[in-house]
Amino acid sequence: MDLEEAKEFRERCTQCAAISWGLTDEGKYYCTSCHNVTERSKEVISTEAIPNTKIQAINRGLKRKRKLEKGWDWYVCEGFQHILYQQAEALKTLGVGPELKNEVLHNFWKRYLQKSKQAYCKNPVYTSRRKAAVLETNPSHSDWDSEPELLSDFSCPSFVESGAESQPDVHTRKPFPMSKASQSETVSVCSGSLDGVEYSLRKEKGVVKMTVPTTLAFCYLSLLWQRETITLSDLLRFVEEDHIPYINAFQNFPEEMKLYGRDKGIFAIESWPNYEDIYKKMIEVATFLDLPRFPDVTEDCYLHPNILCMKYLMEANLPDEMHNFTCQVVKMAGIGEVDFLTFDPIAKMAKNVKYDVQAIAVIVIVLKVLFLLDDNLEWSLSTIAQKYNEENKEDKPWFDFRKWYQVMKKSFDEKKQKWEEARAKYLWKSEKPLYHSSIDKSVVYKRREMVVNLQKQFSTLVDSTPTVEKKSPSSFQFNWTEEDTDRTCFHGHSLQGILKKKGQSLTTRNSLYWLSTQKFCRSYCKHVTTYEESNFSLSYQFVLNLFSFLLRIKTSFLHEEVSLIEKRLFKTKYSKTKKKSSRSRKVRK
Repeated sequence: MDLEEAKEFRERCTQCAAISWGLTDEGKYYCTSCHNVTERSKEVISTEAIPNTKIQAINRGLKRKRKLEKGWDWYVCEGFQHILYQQAEALKTLGVGPELKNEVLHNFWKRYLQKSKQAYCKNPVYTSRRKAAVLETNPSHSDWDSEPELLSDFSCPSFVESGAESQPDVHTRKPFPMSKASQSETVSVCSGSLDGVEYSLRKEKGVVKMTVPTTLAFCYLSLLWQRETITLSDLLRFVEEDHIPYINAFQNFPEEMKLYGRDKGIFAIESWPNYEDIYKKMIEVATFLDLPRFPDVTEDCYLHPNILCMKYLMEANLPDEMHNFTCQVVKMAGIGEVDFLTFDPIAKMAKNVKYDVQAIAVIVIVLKVLFLLDDNLEWSLSTIAQKYNEENKEDKPWFDFRKWYQVMKKSFDEKKQKWEEARAKYLWKSEKPLYHSSIDKSVVYKRREMVVNLQKQFSTLVDSTPTVEKKSPSSFQFNWTEEDTDRTCFHGHSLQGILKKKGQSLTTRNSLYWLSTQKFCRSYCKHVTTYEESNFSLSYQFVLNLFSFLLRIKTSFLHEEVSLIEKRLFKTKYSKTKKKSSRSRKVRK
C-alpha cells in the first residue's frame, strides 16, 4: 500500500467524510480513517511491457481473493433465514414431513418479512437511509427501482425445492429477491452485514424483532400448524441435544457471509432456550402475523391430552390403568374439547394451551386423587400393596408407591446428574471465531488456533476426548420394559389396592383432596400463583420435580398449571372462598 501515490485522490470518503487515502494491493483507494474501500482505482499509465494474458490472469486471481475477503452483501434477515432453513432441514431428518419447510414455515417467514416491511413491499425499511443518495446519483430512476431487494437465491437456499416449482421455466423465478446494495454500504467496520448496526439499534413499536430464540418460535408454530408429534418441550430438548441448530447456528452460514462486530450480538447465543420465553415469543409472532385459526386438535391428534397423558404415564413408569382416570379428569375439566385445544391467535378470548404441561398437570392431579400425596396416606397404601405382593407372588402385582418412588428417585438422580455434567462440559465457543472488526480477524484466528492446540495437548495428557458423544434422537428420556431385570417396570401393575367397590362401580379408598392453590393472585400480578416448596409435602415436591425435569421447565410453572386445572374441576370450592372473602371485607368496612 502506497500512501504517497494516493495523495492525488482528493475526494471525501462516503463513510466518514475524511480525505486520507491509501492504495490496496489491487490498486484501489481505501480510507485510512475508516478502512472503507472504493471502486475507484489508480489509472495505469503504461502496460505495454506486460503481456495481456498475464494481466488478465493476475486480475482474475486478485478478484477472487478480494471477493472472498470482502464477502457478499447481506442483510440480518438473510442470516435468520439461513438459521430457519437449517432448523427446518433438521426437523425433516427427525421425521417431520417436508410440507413443514416447503409450505408452512416458508409462508410464515414470507408473511413476517412483509409485515415487518423487510421484503415483499414497495418501501422496505432498508431504503430510507439510501433513498436520497440514490436519487442524487441517478435521478431518472424511481424510488421503486432503486430499492434493494432481499434474500438472494445465492445467499441462502430456497425453502421451496421439489415438485412443480423445479420445472425449467420456473428456474429463473426467485422465491426471494436478490440483494443489491450500493458500494458505499458494502464495507462496514462495525458489522459484516449491511444493516447490523441499524438492526441492533432498531426499536419499532408494534413490530416483533427477529432474534435467534424467535426462530424456535417459528418452528413450533409450524409444528403446531401441521399437528406434528413434537411438543415444545421436545423441540427444546432436541435443541439441547444438538439435533436442531441453535447455539452457534451462524457456523452454517456460507463462507462469503462475513459475520463480525454488531452481528455477534445478534447471532451469538450463550444461553439455553427457555420454555416460557419461547412460548411467549410464539404467541407474539402468531399475533403479529395475524394468523388464522389453526387446524383442529381432535381426539386422534397427538396433542390431545388423552394421548399425551398415555405417553407421559409410560415415561414416568406409572400403571397403564391410570389412563382411565386421566381421561375422566380431562372430561370433567373440559380441557379435551376441540375449541379449547385449537390455537386461535386472533380470537377475542384466545386460549393459549401448553399441551405437554397440561397433560403432565392432569397426571399430577390423578396422583393426588389416588394417593393424596400428603406424606402419610401414600405410605400406608404402599404397606398394604407390599404385603399383598409378598403373599400373592403369582397374581398381578398391586402398585406400590414406595417402591415406585425408590426406583424413580434412583433413575431421576442419575439422569439429572448426567444432564448437569453435560451442560457444565458444553463448549460455548464456536469453531468459527467471531471478531469485533475485520481488522481484528487475524488476531482472533491466531488466538483460536492456540486455544485448540492447548485443548488437544491437555486432552492427550489426561487421556480423554473433549468431544461428547451425540445421542440419537428419541421421544422418550426414560425407557421401561418388563425384560429389564435391573429396574422394575410398573406399567402392568394393578390399582386394586387403592380402589374399593361401591355398588357396581369402583371408587378410590381415598376420599380427601387438597388444593394446590387456595387463593390465586390478582389480575395485575405477572403470575397466577406462587410456589414455596416448604409449604408442600415431600411426595408432591418429588412428583413436581420429576415431571418438571422431563419437560425442562420450572417447578413453579407446572404447579401453576396444576392449580389452573383444579380451578376448573372445583369451581364450587373456589366460589365459596370468594364469597367468604367478600363478606369479611364488608364486615371490616
